[in-house]
Amino acid sequence: MKNMVRLAALLLIFGLVSCQQNHPKGVPVVGFVDAFEDATISQARVGFTDALKQNGFSEDKKTVVIEYRNAQGSIPTLTQIVNQFVSNKVDLLATCTTLSSVTASQKTKTIPVFMMVSPTLERAHLIGADGKAPANLFGAVEDLQYIDTSFALIPKILKPKSGKLVVGMIYNQSEPQSADALARIKSLADGMNITIVALPLNSSADAQLVTQSLLSKNIDAFFANPDNTVFASFETILKSCNEKNVPIFTSEAGLVQRGAVAAFGADIYQWGYQAGLQAAQYLKTHSTEGLKPEMVKIRKRVYNPVVAQKYHLTIPSNFQAVK
Repeated sequence: MKNMVRLAALLLIFGLVSCQQNHPKGVPVVGFVDAFEDATISQARVGFTDALKQNGFSEDKKTVVIEYRNAQGSIPTLTQIVNQFVSNKVDLLATCTTLSSVTASQKTKTIPVFMMVSPTLERAHLIGADGKAPANLFGAVEDLQYIDTSFALIPKILKPKSGKLVVGMIYNQSEPQSADALARIKSLADGMNITIVALPLNSSADAQLVTQSLLSKNIDAFFANPDNTVFASFETILKSCNEKNVPIFTSEAGLVQRGAVAAFGADIYQWGYQAGLQAAQYLKTHSTEGLKPEMVKIRKRVYNPVVAQKYHLTIPSNFQAVK
């Protein structure tokens, strides 16, 4: 097994080196780093490349080269990918999800990094002891304020089985935004007569076991917080919740299409598109003047009509149905 892992790593590095050597001169090279495979998160990459294309940087027209690599949830592989992109001196790095953004920030202070599906620099612990952020970080980021709207929806449309509502959560202790989200939700719950039952999950491989343990605690609803492990494990979580007739609420709009009841959160495609607009500006001007990490601009209130019907839930009229 170890030999297979080493072989995969060598093939990855060989592929990166080979591709870089074959790039046409004068064409900018973008190193796109995804931390893991996920149907919702992948929309950010589509948005990013669409923004580049609409600004004259198209792979079809050979006006840009986008080297895409996915670490498949492996931190050592993620580190290798970023190291090789930095060694190859790509023109810019595009990083999708927190781990990719943090790793890129650690590995280069000169190559511009355009972040997406990532938290603010404060939440990602990327502010130095001097109170300053690395000067090469750009793109679109998110804070936690939008979670309030999503979580507040639960007591409005769901009645407790007995007494007060009990909401279950899974969180990743190693992800800053996950721990921060849990703390924020607990503070919200205190004022809403809601009990939070939370269990740690450090690997998607443990998702089924941890979810079933959570469901055994007689929860009324599951809240899928902004957590990369939850994203990667969502189908497993959904299957277990469906078997126990426990609805899932979330702050992530993309998870509604995959089976959650409702959400108020960032449109992942638009998140990537927003980061792509910044990257396109840099490729046009070769300057980062005026660029900085921006807050996500487009959020959506969405609900899944099939799931709402399954649980006999009435959704507020300002929420849009997803297909």
